[in-house]
Amino acid sequence: MLKRASRHADGDVIRVGAVDVRLTVSRRARQVSLRVDRARGQVLAVAPTLRQLADAARFAHERQAWLAARAAELRPPTQLTPGMALTAFGETCRLGRSPGRASVEGPGWEGGCRLPPGADEALYGRAVMLILKRRAKAWFAPRLAHHCAALGVAVPALAIADARTRWGSCTPGDKRRAASIRLSWRLALAPPEVADYVAAHECAHLLEANHGPKFWAHVRRLVGDHRPHRAWLRAHGAELHAFGA
Repeated sequence: MLKRASRHADGDVIRVGAVDVRLTVSRRARQVSLRVDRARGQVLAVAPTLRQLADAARFAHERQAWLAARAAELRPPTQLTPGMALTAFGETCRLGRSPGRASVEGPGWEGGCRLPPGADEALYGRAVMLILKRRAKAWFAPRLAHHCAALGVAVPALAIADARTRWGSCTPGDKRRAASIRLSWRLALAPPEVADYVAAHECAHLLEANHGPKFWAHVRRLVGDHRPHRAWLRAHGAELHAFGA
């Protein structure tokens, strides 16, 4: 009796030499490829369809030397743990834990987040993320109001997200929906001027949905020279995305 060929599933992990490679289906992919997810500390073999995962697995084995070199550059995810010191929006703080509660301790930090009995490190980390999200929303709201006033546009709805690949996104308003902006909570861990640049960047998209000259003119009007902020994100973005993984 013939054996049926084994099929790969989205999310399967295969071993290529000494490297674990996660097989991933991405509808946006046009061809099989290899990618490094520095935020999660993973190497991915990406396929456009489920049927092509076998091709992605074969491609990974063909590029074993490349995978080994990239894996050696990866750093493990940064867990949010009690006692960890952070700088959030320029303020030094420390993560605290007491029975049934997670907190962020420092000047101006109040309250905390409840923890269920027996909460593990993952639940603690998610609780701290909720605290940082609340802080981020309170910090970004007046910055969006300031930038929108300068641009002469209405202030959009603000949401703080857990995005892994983007610092922010903007949905301009139309007849069907109100305008909205989403910003990553991890921007709380960036210098305030960098976080403010991202807020200004998304506000500029309320007027220009592209990255053309008019768009960048709006950004310069709001924050001046944006290049140092973009350079900081390129240099340190992977470190920030690794938090809370």
